[in-house]
Amino acid sequence: GPGSRLREVELSGWLGISRTPVRAALGRLEGEGLIARDASRGLAVASLDQGMVAELYDMREVLEGTAAGLAARHASDAEIDALRELAQRDRDIGNDPARLARCNRLFHEAMFRCAHNRFLLRSVQGLRQSMVLLGQTTLGIAGRATTARHEHEAIVAAIARHDADAATAAARAHIRAAYRARLGLMLES
Repeated sequence: GPGSRLREVELSGWLGISRTPVRAALGRLEGEGLIARDASRGLAVASLDQGMVAELYDMREVLEGTAAGLAARHASDAEIDALRELAQRDRDIGNDPARLARCNRLFHEAMFRCAHNRFLLRSVQGLRQSMVLLGQTTLGIAGRATTARHEHEAIVAAIARHDADAATAAARAHIRAAYRARLGLMLES
């Protein structure tokens, strides 16, 4: 979790590999901002402050909105059916936050693939790595899973109508709602 100390020796023992690849991996993670070096404690999993979370959600809103708009232009009927099915799965899951989060991730990944833009996919990969630092899902908040399901359904409906502007707006609204939920979680802790 965020703030957890990382020791090269412990990681190499746990993974059963030499320290050289662990050192290289830690350097890469540090370069990506996923871990931070503290003069007194060494390396630790990075923590996001409120400003960083706002920046992350700003980028998410832009990328998700763009993906939905592109999906409305480029998604095939089969891809739209797959999006519908993923949105429908939320209804069947109930209130299990871990399963809802996994289904949510699948929905968003499918939407990005429906955009048919490899550069967008590459941008999203970097953002997803940083999202790991957010911690628990907002789908465990009372009512958020139901709201998110309706938001997903609105995105799919706009994509199915091939209405790029409506799809973009629906996706952006969905991420803004997720950000408000995240802020609520942050204020509680």
